[in-house]
Amino acid sequence: MSTTGNISIESSNTLSLPGRRIPNGTTIGKTLNGFNKQNESTEHQKSSYEQVPLHTACFTYLGFYLLMILGYINQLFFTPKVATEKFRDGYVPLYDAFEKFYLRYVYRRVKDCWNRPICSVPGSEVVLKDRITKDYGWSFEFTGTETKCLNLGSYNYLGFAQNEGPCADDAEECIWSYGLAACSSRRELGTNPLHHELEALTAKFLGVEDAIVFGMGFATNSLNIPTLISPGCLVVSDEKNHASIILGLRLSGATPKVFKHNNMKDLERVLKDSIVTGQPGTGNPWKKILIIVEGVFSMEGSIVKLPEIIELKKKYKAYIYLDEAHSIGAMGPSGRGVLDYYGVDPNDIDILMGTFTKSFGSAGGYIAGNKKLINFLRVHSHAHCYASSMSPPVAQQILTSMKIILGMDSSNEGKHRISQLARNTRYFRKRLAQIGVITYGHEDSPVVPMLVYLFSKIGAVVRTLTARNIAVVGVGFPATPIMEGRIRFCLSAAHTKEQLDYALSVIDDISDTLGLKYSRKPRNPHPIDY
Repeated sequence: MSTTGNISIESSNTLSLPGRRIPNGTTIGKTLNGFNKQNESTEHQKSSYEQVPLHTACFTYLGFYLLMILGYINQLFFTPKVATEKFRDGYVPLYDAFEKFYLRYVYRRVKDCWNRPICSVPGSEVVLKDRITKDYGWSFEFTGTETKCLNLGSYNYLGFAQNEGPCADDAEECIWSYGLAACSSRRELGTNPLHHELEALTAKFLGVEDAIVFGMGFATNSLNIPTLISPGCLVVSDEKNHASIILGLRLSGATPKVFKHNNMKDLERVLKDSIVTGQPGTGNPWKKILIIVEGVFSMEGSIVKLPEIIELKKKYKAYIYLDEAHSIGAMGPSGRGVLDYYGVDPNDIDILMGTFTKSFGSAGGYIAGNKKLINFLRVHSHAHCYASSMSPPVAQQILTSMKIILGMDSSNEGKHRISQLARNTRYFRKRLAQIGVITYGHEDSPVVPMLVYLFSKIGAVVRTLTARNIAVVGVGFPATPIMEGRIRFCLSAAHTKEQLDYALSVIDDISDTLGLKYSRKPRNPHPIDY
């Protein structure tokens, strides 16, 4: 049996004791050992998940169903301005009936709020390319004008999305040596010294033995998860995990089981029940048991309860796959993610995954851990063997920004950016609570979802804020439940207090006009310190 601290590829995580008992003599009936109720209470106080008022819930459902009814009436009397499939007899339709209906008659009404083209660096400000629709969202035309907006929608946590400064200069300089792309996979002719340097630096940054990098963050999950697990393995996944994780699970053939979001009691229940029953049909022990969670959940703004998950992992002899796409760089006093935030030993996490898009102003992703794991991926990962390697200027952007975070540039710029992001996050969240809107997530999370509930209000808020020169992202069904339409703010170290104050004053103003102050919590009457 392999040890829990390091994932074993050759040997499976089988529970070999007779009768599928839990390892180390642990009994099924026991609760999580050493669980600190005081810590749980403290974490609960730092997180906010206020329930929607009943009347708002009723209006949300009523408004959505009314929108659907109007869509069906529209479908009966008007021909959609879309291309239709021809000569497709015998073929499966590209879209099912409901998907076509939803895109044409529901999503189209607010389509102008999404997929908005930009024509600048997505820094603290962004320039939107203006467009209009003359046919109610069926098509769009550019007006030839542009609008500069305060950017509260882009993932740019540490403010490295810049077209000037050391990162931009180094990325430009490396093009003369390595070109724009290798036009090959890493296993063929696509590896250059920048990749080796980046992998070594990433491993050092995370405090593990080795790391491997990939050119696409989404593919880092979707193409590597099937490499690590197979049929006969159990994956216990948080219900709010990213689509790239879900796709990877589907491709793997492993058995997925979902636990309630960040709920440790439900996670333990799923683990216990799964170990007792074994594999479906045969009852055989599982080859491996893998717990997959994210560091910061991108739609909820919540932070994983990592210490409790590690304790469960050790108790039930499972492995942990930690997706730090939104937490690496943005969390912890040194920017090393949720491990740094909680002070956790990196060796307690079997598989560390993250992306370079959010905090490093670049693209791609990584998987880090012990050398045995990484060497296995170098041989078997489809993302390593077949996909094009990371572009040299993309790799150089990551290298320079990571060195700044580590202080290898002999400055305090990295620490300043990390502390600035933390300060902006807490100030913005506290001010929103003071305004009276409902937000989700942890007080230290730079992802700040503000609940607006009604589908129509998502469009109204996005359009109104854009008119006031603030660019935000609206999120609704099917990306969220029908009841939880929201505006998602993404904070950055590049934001100044003046910019945040302007945004907050506008949000306060439109919250009165559009009726967004749903919170029934007591408000802090005192000024919030920055």
